[in-house]
Amino acid sequence: MTSVAITGHRGLPAATLALVDRALRLEVAARVRPGGPGLTGVSCLADGPDSLLAQAILDVGGRLIAVIPAWRYRASLPAVHHPVYDRLLAAADRVIALDREESNSAAHQAGSLRMLDEADELLAVWDGLPARGFGGTADVVATARARGLPITVLWPPGAEHP
Repeated sequence: MTSVAITGHRGLPAATLALVDRALRLEVAARVRPGGPGLTGVSCLADGPDSLLAQAILDVGGRLIAVIPAWRYRASLPAVHHPVYDRLLAAADRVIALDREESNSAAHQAGSLRMLDEADELLAVWDGLPARGFGGTADVVATARARGLPITVLWPPGAEHP
């Protein structure tokens, strides 16, 4: 079974999210082999690319592993995302909850590292720029590179970062 982890920028404009969703769905479809091993997505389920990949995996009948960085993680996500988060969490085949209280940069980085432990490869929705803070997309990509994980960077033409 192939397992694909996700990292990506949050707070992307709606038009960029639509482009990212399309790109992620193409990547998922390229990994689905009729009669072949199943596909597993590994995600922290944050708003944006994390949840888009999780949904794309579920839509093709794949399995979902949710990594929860901290006990207060859900509360740190935008309230409008809570129903999506709850639905995806309920659909997960496996939940890995880190034993951290606060949802902060250190917890997010720890969650990303744990997510990479479960992955055969990483999809990164990344504009190629350095992280704006510890635990950002660039940090996750750097760790995946150091571990020798295959990485596919997605930044579709026309994508914008606020």
